[in-house]
Amino acid sequence: MGGRPAAGGGRWVEVDPARLAKWIDGFASRHGPPRSIIIGYAVRMTAPDGTTADLHPPPGAPAPAAVHAPDVDLAGFLTAVTAPRRIGLLLARAGAVAVGVADGDRLVASKVETRYVQGRTAAGGWSQQRFARRRANQAKASANEAVDLAVRVLLPAASSLAALVCGGDRRTIDTILSDPRLAPLGRLRADRHLPVAEPRHAVLLEAVTQSRAIHILVRDPTP
Repeated sequence: MGGRPAAGGGRWVEVDPARLAKWIDGFASRHGPPRSIIIGYAVRMTAPDGTTADLHPPPGAPAPAAVHAPDVDLAGFLTAVTAPRRIGLLLARAGAVAVGVADGDRLVASKVETRYVQGRTAAGGWSQQRFARRRANQAKASANEAVDLAVRVLLPAASSLAALVCGGDRRTIDTILSDPRLAPLGRLRADRHLPVAEPRHAVLLEAVTQSRAIHILVRDPTP
């Protein structure tokens, strides 16, 4: 089944909304028809052989509603998590930022900007301090430009967004969103944080897919 190892055991699998129903059918075929319950913000499927799969809704999707029935309405859950949503994207590292608005699987607005930021130096003494000050000033200017970009592209769409998904360097993102003008976006920030090496338009397109994926924690039965 693949996936990446999960802390505490098991593995994480990322499934595109269009493939979720097929994935659930495959899980049932391999392990037997599962029973489903709500655990926190996820739906846990438990198969007869003891294998479990925790389905976590993507950013912006409604959390599973608490129910008292022994089984969760999986059809209703599928409808909710696969419905198209409008989300904002903010990807940033020192010297580069990419912002966008996605409607379902389409990137409908985007902007990418880069600015040179001095790399770290091994020099010591006054030279090192000068480089450090220069680098700090360049990083600050880059962050200010990123804020202005978010104000132009993301802020006007804030009222229509289901969530803001961020990626890249967390400290840089925190600095950008600390600007008071972006408070409406900060309130929409999702827990999901995307790993981004370098914000680019192609990376922004991939971020749309990553933001819509359903994260599933699969655990095999304990021997």
